[in-house]
Amino acid sequence: MPASSSAEPRQQEVAAHYRLPDLVSVIRTGLAALGKTPENVTPEDLAPVEEFHIGGRPATKEVLDQLHLKTGWHVLDIGSGIGGPARFAAHEYGVRVTGIDLTPDYVETAATLARWVGLADRATFRQGSATALPFTQSSFDAAYMLHVGMNIDDKETLCREAARVLRPGALFAIYDVMRLGEGAITFPVPWAAHEGLSSVATPDVYKEALQLAGFELVAERNRRDFAIAFFDAMRAKIEAAGGPPPLGLHQVMGPDARAKIGNVVAGLKAGTMGPVELIARKRAG
Repeated sequence: MPASSSAEPRQQEVAAHYRLPDLVSVIRTGLAALGKTPENVTPEDLAPVEEFHIGGRPATKEVLDQLHLKTGWHVLDIGSGIGGPARFAAHEYGVRVTGIDLTPDYVETAATLARWVGLADRATFRQGSATALPFTQSSFDAAYMLHVGMNIDDKETLCREAARVLRPGALFAIYDVMRLGEGAITFPVPWAAHEGLSSVATPDVYKEALQLAGFELVAERNRRDFAIAFFDAMRAKIEAAGGPPPLGLHQVMGPDARAKIGNVVAGLKAGTMGPVELIARKRAG
């Protein structure tokens, strides 16, 4: 399904928001501070910087475990960022993962990191839109997206595209920050510098989009308490160390990382928003 011309300026602005042309160099420098090089780095070494969503690697594993992945499956990572979850899935579950992301810098970084950890043959990445996936019908055995829908207004097209490229009976996992209560969101946040870039929606909006796209809901879980505990632990760790680690999400979020995280934590604690898991199955026929 082609993306509408009206969506293109918004997508360009979203890609520009995440643009980090020197990210590979930043990661290389961070690894050096840890005594690592591209020649001996492991997927676990990269986890602090490559899991750009609330909860990091533990959250990724909890989502992917619910997809019941089987060795050899072809899995789609929608909004793959710099590829951490895709590489983890390929390494941990023995699947082949294709990631797609709007931001060319992220796609290039993801491919570079996959080469560093010896997973380039099982984790590949393409630049493109989640609302116009460049894949044929029924190409994938499972799909997931982690903190992606907050930048996409058209949740129905997003879900229809996921349904189109999944085989019948396949599972689709969503782990997004969603609106849970009343109140304004203060910007910047990690996914948006201003309100015009943010498309945070309620779980009901997602569930309706999934239903219209041909999915049935299998599981739903509000992860707000988990998120608050995650950020509390992160703050305590940084305070104990006297500053952020050599390799971490602050390097992906840029110089205003502290403000972005602070605004997310405020929204979590106010009950305005929080991460929610939705697991849906594509209906047969």
